[in-house]
Amino acid sequence: MNENKRTFTHDYGGKTVTIETGRLAKQADGAALVSSGGTQVLVTACSARVAKEGQDFFPLLVEYTEKFYSAGKFLGGFLKREGRPSIQEALNARLIDRPIRPLFPEGYMFETVVSCTVMSYAEDGDPEVLAGIGASAALSVSDIPFRDVIATCKVGRIGGRLVINPDYSQWQESDLQIAVAGSEKAILMVEGEASVVPEEEVLEAIFHAHEHIKGLAALIGDIKRQVGREKREFRGSSVGEGLAAKLEGAFAGRARECLDVEDKMERQRAVGALEDAARDAVAGDPDGHGLAPGADAGKEAAKAVDKLLFKMMRGDILDKGKRIGGRGLDEVRPVETEVNVLKSPHGSALFTRGETQVLATATIGGSSGDQMVDRIVGQSYNKFYLHYNFPPYSVGEARGVRGVGRREHGHGNLAERALKKVLPDVERFAYTIRVVCEVLESNGSSSMGSVCAGSMALMDAGVPLAAPVAGVAMGLVMEEGGRHRILTDILGDEDHLGDMDFKVAGPRDGVTAIQMDIKTAGLSREVVREAMMQARKGRLHILDKMAGTIERERREFKEGVPRIESFKIDQDKIGSLIGPGGKHIKALQEKHQTTIEVLEDGTIRVLGTDKEAIAKCIEMAQLQVNGPAIGSEYQAKVVSIKEYGAFVDIVDGVSGLVHVSEITNGRVHDVNDYMAVGDVVAVKVVEIDRMGRLKLSAKQIRPLPRKEGGDKGGAADGRAGGRPEARAL
Repeated sequence: MNENKRTFTHDYGGKTVTIETGRLAKQADGAALVSSGGTQVLVTACSARVAKEGQDFFPLLVEYTEKFYSAGKFLGGFLKREGRPSIQEALNARLIDRPIRPLFPEGYMFETVVSCTVMSYAEDGDPEVLAGIGASAALSVSDIPFRDVIATCKVGRIGGRLVINPDYSQWQESDLQIAVAGSEKAILMVEGEASVVPEEEVLEAIFHAHEHIKGLAALIGDIKRQVGREKREFRGSSVGEGLAAKLEGAFAGRARECLDVEDKMERQRAVGALEDAARDAVAGDPDGHGLAPGADAGKEAAKAVDKLLFKMMRGDILDKGKRIGGRGLDEVRPVETEVNVLKSPHGSALFTRGETQVLATATIGGSSGDQMVDRIVGQSYNKFYLHYNFPPYSVGEARGVRGVGRREHGHGNLAERALKKVLPDVERFAYTIRVVCEVLESNGSSSMGSVCAGSMALMDAGVPLAAPVAGVAMGLVMEEGGRHRILTDILGDEDHLGDMDFKVAGPRDGVTAIQMDIKTAGLSREVVREAMMQARKGRLHILDKMAGTIERERREFKEGVPRIESFKIDQDKIGSLIGPGGKHIKALQEKHQTTIEVLEDGTIRVLGTDKEAIAKCIEMAQLQVNGPAIGSEYQAKVVSIKEYGAFVDIVDGVSGLVHVSEITNGRVHDVNDYMAVGDVVAVKVVEIDRMGRLKLSAKQIRPLPRKEGGDKGGAADGRAGGRPEARAL
C-alpha cells in the first residue's frame, strides 16, 4: 500500500469524479490521476528551474494523448503506435492550455509542460473534461507558481434539460455542446457549438456549467491545502519604474501619434521607429534611465514602449471611449464581399473587414472525399470539414510556410463548428463538402472572417444552407474595481493590449459557435452577458452586408460541378446491380462517365457532371435491377447471332431475343444479312414470359435494312459469341 496516495471524490453533475495524488509519476513537479466511470486520465506538470537565456515569452506546452489501449483497440495504419498528435488531440490540448495560461505569474519564462494521457476510456467518462480537471489539480499540488485553482466541464441540453458532462452517445441528442472553465469566482474560458440557439439560452447553459464548476474548484483548492507543496519563489522581471517613467515623459507624444495611425502596417513601422528611438536614448544614458546592470537596452526599451502603449490605449478606451483610428466601441470596420471570385472551384467568396481578408472556396463531391477520423471513441467519417490556412504573408512576414500548427487547427475548427449547424442533412444533400479558408490579410479575427467567407462560398457552390452565418470578435478593457469597456470587431493590437478575445458566430436567430479567452483572472456573468449581446448587434450588421452580395444558394450548380442523384433498391438486389466481380456496376460507370455509390441500406447515389448521363445511368441501373416493362424501348447491343434470331444486351446482365420475325418486314433467310455482333439497334419489349425472358422487336421501332455484301455478321451457329438463351430476370 502506498502511504502517499490520497483520493478525493466529488459529485459532478450526477457523476462521481475521483482525483488521486501521491501514487503515480512522483518525480513530476505535480501529478494527478482523474477518474470518472471507466475513464482515467493521468496528468503531470513539470516546469524548468532555469529559464533559457534571452527567453521573452512563456514557453507553456500542453500535451493531450489518447492511448488506444485505453479503449482496448488497435491503432489504424501501418505503424500501430501512437505518434504525432491527431487534429482532435491538438484541439483538446488547446482547450486545456487556454484557461491555465493566464494564471501563471506575469514574466514567468520557465519552460513548462503539462502532459495529459488517457489511460482508460469508457463512454460514461469524458477524457477531455477529466484532462482539464487534472491540469488544474497537478499544477495546484505542485510547487510551480500557479495563481488559482480552476475546473472544467461540458454542458449539453438534452430534451430541453441542461446536462453536465453527458455520456459520449448522448451528445447526438443535444442541441448544444459547450466547454467551460472557471474558478470559484469567475469564468475563464468558453468554447462550443449550438444548433442555432438564442444568446440568452447559451448564456443560461454557460452559467449553469459555472455553478457546477464552483464546487469542484473548491475541492481542488482543498486538495492544494492538504497535499500541495509550497510554491517555488519567483520574482517577475518587469520594466523598471524609473525607465518606464523616463521614456513616458520623453516619448508620450510619439506614442500618441502611433495610436492615431489607422493603417496597421504604417502603425507597426511607427511603433518600430519609436522603439528604435527609445533604445538609442536608453543606450546613450543607461544610468540616467535606470537601466539595470547587464540588461539589454533594446529589449528593455521595447518592453517600456509596449507598457506605454498599453497604458495609453487602455486609458483612451476607458476614459474617452476612443479606439485606435477613432472608431466607435461598437463599430464594425467597413465590410466588402464578393462571390464567384475564382473560375474553376465549385464555389468561392472573398470577405474583407477592415484589414482582415479571407478567400474561401467550397468543393462538393461524393463519399470518396469523406474524412476518416480514428479515435478511441470509435471510427467515423465526416462529410463536411473546413481547413484554415494562415500564411506568413497575411501579416507581412518574410518566411516560408512550415506546416499547419495548433493555432490553424483551432481557428479552422471554430469556423467549421459555426457552419456545420446550418448545412442540409444527408437525405436532402448527399454531397461531401470541403471548405478551405485562405487568410490573405490579417488584423483582427481571421477565424470570424473565415466563417463569413465560408458561408458565402457554400452558397456560391449551391449548398442550401438553413441560413447565412457570420461571426464577430469582441474585446475587453477592464481595470480593478470592475470598470470596463466592450469592443466590437477588435484589431490585433486591441487583442494584444486588451483583456479578452470573445468570438460569437451564427445566423440571425441564434448562436452556432462560441469561443472566449481572457487574460485576467476571470469575468463576471454581467460582463459575459454584455459582450454576448453586443456581439449579436455586430453579427447582424455583418449579415446585412453579406446579404447585399448573396442571400441564398445558387439555383443551379456551375458548369463542371458534380451532381448527385439518388434512388433506392431492395437490399437483396444490391448484388444484381454490382454484378460478379463488380462487372455490371463498372460497366455502367464507364459507359455513362459517372460514379456510383452503393450504401448498405440500398440507397444508390450516382455522381457525375452531365445531368443527362446521370439520368440515363439511373434508368439503366434500375432496369438492371428491376427489369424492363412491356412497351419500353432501348438501345441494345447485339452479342450473338442464331438461326432463329439475335440475342442483345439492353444493359449488362439484362438480355433478350430479337426473333427473326421481329427484325424487319418480310422474310429473313439469314440473320447475318441484317445484324452483326457489336451492332447497336433500337428494340422494343413486346413480351416477358413466365420465366422472365424478354422477347424484343426491332421492326416495331424501325425495320432493319439488309446489310450490303450479304452474310458478314458471323456464322449462324453462334461462333461469334452465342448464348443458349436470354438471362432470366
